[in-house]
Amino acid sequence: MKRWILFAFGVLCAAIGVIWVLQGIGVLGGSFMTGQKLWFLIGLGVLLVGVVLAAATFRGTGRRKVS
Repeated sequence: MKRWILFAFGVLCAAIGVIWVLQGIGVLGGSFMTGQKLWFLIGLGVLLVGVVLAAATFRGTGRRKVS
């Protein structure tokens, strides 16, 4: 169950990162973040952290073979 929570948190971070990147480059408007390079960079960082976290939850999910 812990893996699913971490995976969901990673996906949520990635989604927020995408929104912040799009606002930072001016694609999504209506916010103080629109067109600001700082929010592009912050969003890119959050996006990368989210993708790494989501991917890491499924690394090595195979069951161990017990002899």
